Amino acid sequence: MKTLRTDGIILARTNYGEADRILTMLTPRYGKLRLIAKGVRRQNSKLAGGIELFCISEIMFIQGRGDIGTIISSRLSKHFAMIAKDLERTMSAYVLIKRIDKATEDESEADYFFLLEQALTALNDASVETSMAVGVTELWFSAQLLTLAGYSPNLHSDKEGRELELSASYEFNLDSMSFRAVEGGDITDKHIKLLRLAFAKNTPQVLLRVAGIENLLPKINPLIQDMFEAHIA
Repeated sequence: MKTLRTDGIILARTNYGEADRILTMLTPRYGKLRLIAKGVRRQNSKLAGGIELFCISEIMFIQGRGDIGTIISSRLSKHFAMIAKDLERTMSAYVLIKRIDKATEDESEADYFFLLEQALTALNDASVETSMAVGVTELWFSAQLLTLAGYSPNLHSDKEGRELELSASYEFNLDSMSFRAVEGGDITDKHIKLLRLAFAKNTPQVLLRVAGIENLLPKINPLIQDMFEAHIA
């Protein structure tokens, strides 16, 4: 059988038998793979050190006749150490991984892998205070994930087709993925500007430079989560 090589990030893992583990991995070349790591739970396993959570692993594997291939070697390429030792960042990383697992098919495009890699890199940034790293990364990641899935909101005109105004306040409609002007609405022009940055081809670092972003995240992150649950989850 042909041996294949790729980078991969673990999305899920399940213990199998006495010492094996079945992994779901997201890769840039082969989409989402299901692979068995034989004997990986044994103390002296040569595979164990190269396939950990919150890491990028370089693996060699053999495609199986069914849905599950077999990993034959692994090497740790990048370890997101800050995520692993900070509980809040760890829980956020689980959220990101769970969302991309729901959003991707087996033959997913490489953009999904690079999106997750970039999000984990941002979440791992020790120079950014934990709550900001978590809030901004989750916002940016989910916005980009919605874009890849084809569910970007209309951030330029309201439900009636009128251009969004800086002086107006709005509410958001999940079905139409658009805004409606209402008196006393809890979405302002500042929220919309942040959403435009999040859905554009920016980076989490760009969002971190938005003045007062810490006051905008408590409204925007639940809204993004509602979008995700309505159209992807």
